[in-house]
Amino acid sequence: MKLKYIYSSLFIILLHMSNATAQYLPLYKNIPNYMDAINEEVITHDGILRIGKVSIPGYQYFRAGNDAIKRPCVIICPGGGYGILAATHEGTDVASFFNSIGVNAIVLKYRIPSSRHQVNKSIAPLQDAQQAIYLARTKADEWGIDANKIGIMGFSAGGHLASTAATHYEDVKVTNPGNTSYRPDFQILIYPVISFSSYGHKGSRDNLIGPVINEDQVHYFSNEEHINKNAPPAFLVHAKDDASVPVANSMNYFKKLQENQVPSELYLFEKGGHGFGMKNNTSEVFWPQLMQQWLIKNNIINKQQKKYASLFDAYFLKNVFSLLFYFAAFPSKKGDHQKGNHRNDIAHLNITCLVRYQSKDSW
Repeated sequence: MKLKYIYSSLFIILLHMSNATAQYLPLYKNIPNYMDAINEEVITHDGILRIGKVSIPGYQYFRAGNDAIKRPCVIICPGGGYGILAATHEGTDVASFFNSIGVNAIVLKYRIPSSRHQVNKSIAPLQDAQQAIYLARTKADEWGIDANKIGIMGFSAGGHLASTAATHYEDVKVTNPGNTSYRPDFQILIYPVISFSSYGHKGSRDNLIGPVINEDQVHYFSNEEHINKNAPPAFLVHAKDDASVPVANSMNYFKKLQENQVPSELYLFEKGGHGFGMKNNTSEVFWPQLMQQWLIKNNIINKQQKKYASLFDAYFLKNVFSLLFYFAAFPSKKGDHQKGNHRNDIAHLNITCLVRYQSKDSW
């Protein structure tokens, strides 16, 4: 009985600290640029939650504190080559981290471009990103958001979407009855697709504007071409050995930001490849800590804004509790090699987190 009570308590704590499996709320009352067809959305999970064939956009809101304080908010766009959404390690996990440093977060389930579900598939993700900005601004009082500190973040193709929103904010693709500003106040781009030119990512380009490639669209969605002095401040991370999305994407974007005197910072890992999420296992550098310092330096957050005593407490405690819950919910069985391997992977991840949490100076 005592063991069941402990497991139940851990389950409640886990639900409190992580909303990774929570339901997405509707992004619109009436979806624009929408063709009524069968909803074919599919979810797979192999340690990473992937959502495919999204035709009904949605969002999850992660509030950093249930009080009257107005906090910054970041809209998170998971990656996936405009083919799927990597919804946990580039979405809800990141939102939980932001909450741990006193920042609200919106995880955006944006539409996957599809000629079966959209009249113009190329603008559907941008419409969804702009609508998320609209919601954050118009519901700022209700949601505890500082309306002057609403940023957008993206990983990989989600980084392309975020940089598109950050460079095309004057080209509004959704209705704007209140003349709301669609300019993000800052942008955070992690191994982003930036360009649809020769050094871009062909898969993302083809999924968004293909199969017939129009040169006008290539230039429109090559976001390094649209930076000016009014671009939002930017923080970028990339690995030099990224074989999927060449580091030139971030480097050229950063170069244009610098030329236009836009406050910006680029951190380059020597190794790491693509898709490493918040922790690049080839390096001791924990880039979210660098991002936090950049947010402080640009007056988006302050040192007193941490919700927890330590920068890492919430993130690592969440991993510890998820480990304990997983072992409680899925006891190993003899011969169940596939599950056993998965359990070992999770155990390694979470124990590593716990060890590093206890010795934070190793980060």
